[in-house]
Amino acid sequence: METQQQTVDVDTLYVDLDGTLIFSDVLVESLLELIKSNPLMLLLLPFWLLKGKANLKYQIARRVSLRVDLLPYNHALLSYLREQKQQGKRLVLMSAANQLLVTEVAGHLGFFDEAVGSTPHENFSGRLKLNRMQTMDPGSTFAYAGNAAVDLHVWQGSAGAILVNTGDYLSRRAAAVTAVVEKFDSSFASLHGRLKAMLTVMRPHQWLKNLLLLVPLLLSHQLGNTGLLLQALLAMASFSLCASGVYVLNDLLDLSADRQHHRKCRRPFAAGTLSPQTGLVLGPLLLLLAFALALPLPIKFLAILALYYFGTCLYSFVLKQIVLVDVITLATLYTLRIIAGAAAVSVLPSFWLLAFSMFLFMSLAFVKRYTELSYLREQGLTQTAGRGYQARDLDMMAILGCSSGFMAVMVFALYINSDATLLQYRAPEILWFICPLLLYLISRIWLLAWRSEIDDDPVVFALQDGVSQAVAFVAIVLLWMANLDWQMV
Repeated sequence: METQQQTVDVDTLYVDLDGTLIFSDVLVESLLELIKSNPLMLLLLPFWLLKGKANLKYQIARRVSLRVDLLPYNHALLSYLREQKQQGKRLVLMSAANQLLVTEVAGHLGFFDEAVGSTPHENFSGRLKLNRMQTMDPGSTFAYAGNAAVDLHVWQGSAGAILVNTGDYLSRRAAAVTAVVEKFDSSFASLHGRLKAMLTVMRPHQWLKNLLLLVPLLLSHQLGNTGLLLQALLAMASFSLCASGVYVLNDLLDLSADRQHHRKCRRPFAAGTLSPQTGLVLGPLLLLLAFALALPLPIKFLAILALYYFGTCLYSFVLKQIVLVDVITLATLYTLRIIAGAAAVSVLPSFWLLAFSMFLFMSLAFVKRYTELSYLREQGLTQTAGRGYQARDLDMMAILGCSSGFMAVMVFALYINSDATLLQYRAPEILWFICPLLLYLISRIWLLAWRSEIDDDPVVFALQDGVSQAVAFVAIVLLWMANLDWQMV
């Protein structure tokens, strides 16, 4: 049943911050910034909490610098508040967040008459928040904008309620204790919207990368072995869930940088369509599911999966901020997928395969950096957010990337003449036809990047691109033909 709205004459509008004025939580975002700057700070959290939640908020707020200008604001509510300001209403930002952050947000917006937040000793939430309001304006009538069940304590003592993404149940409870002045609902606040956002943040389209785990099985000519194929598919599923857990963690740690990016700003956590609290639960859950799926597989695969997760965490916290080291790390993580696929089916990956993989994925990683710097230059900017690259590095990225790609082709050409190839293939000379295919594929990807026609992960682009798929299909056919006994044909 829809909540009926009423007109109420009030003197003051009190507005909550987290989940109301912004589609996020400044405490969680500040905590993530703190962990990103120094993960060892996690050890201090229990000691701060021993002195109360208010002290915890204060200790975190005083150690971080949160970009309040980049927070995902509720623009519909902001427009409403500006209208109320023009009508002579007194506006007060009243939040359980620490005073330091509340003051910064109010200062950024510029239309609040006062900003009140938690002190190091008092956590202004629920009844304590109501008591503070009544103390500030004794005898005056006020309405309160909130979004959570704890706000019912405030609404009970207010003349009106401004409901923000409260849902039907909480809306009815609020309407039972006070008049509903205004209601703001967002489509992403529904259960369907949250589930859609969770699926988005897991990035299922990136799971295509884990087809790399099938490469060792393919090259060992055992793709028709049903048992081994099932093991490889289980390994793919495990890696996919693990990778999704990493994406969640990466997005949580990259909120500020993502909000400054032309495309990444639409990611659920950055845009505020999914709360960071949800991410703190979803990330570990995906990781647990990944390792649970991997339990039936060889212990070597479990070790590599753990190494992959550790490597991606190290990349998220530190390595992606170091020029060139980030690209080498990405290439290593892609190659680790091939090693994991080999471990899942108990196949030993060859030196040639690993060397080819490193050079190829180095090239594709440089494509990713190239597209980012290309956009940076077009916008007239000089420095990437959260990275160590500059717009003037663009040409060097192209040189290094093309060189790496052609080195991969050279490694493949040397592999064709190796003793191992002569033993594994009956007609290895057919493999030479794969070289021009690789040269074409790599050159085409770089040409499209040069034309700014690649605006996503180049690995995902290659896996979804029809031309790349056709080239890969022809290469697989050539591998099959090279293993035929042509004297018997």
